Amino acid sequence: MNTKDDILRLEQELKACRKALVAIGDETRQHILMTMLEGECGGNRVIDITERTNLSRPAVSHHMQILKDAGFVKVRKEGTKYYYYLDMDDNEIDKLCMLFEDIRKILKNVPDRSEKDNWQEDEKVE
Repeated sequence: MNTKDDILRLEQELKACRKALVAIGDETRQHILMTMLEGECGGNRVIDITERTNLSRPAVSHHMQILKDAGFVKVRKEGTKYYYYLDMDDNEIDKLCMLFEDIRKILKNVPDRSEKDNWQEDEKVE
């Protein structure tokens, strides 16, 4: 059985990972990330991503801001040009790994409710 501390820890971890989960949870941003992985190592301009994804410049800029805020990409300015590149902080990756490991542990401790008799017995105990 999971304790209140387990649930509280999971809630805190979810809050800490919210931006990263939102960033990678969107199919368009996933596509942008894959496009960036296939692109130039030195960075990608919004116009380059626009051409490879068939998204509008404002749409790409919006998604890049979300990815940047979540720590997946960074931006470098050269003159008047901005280059986005993948550079996720190891700390953010560690937080995501810990979150999923704790989800696994907590779910292993959840009572089996696949059979009607199992959840009815739990209700009688409480």
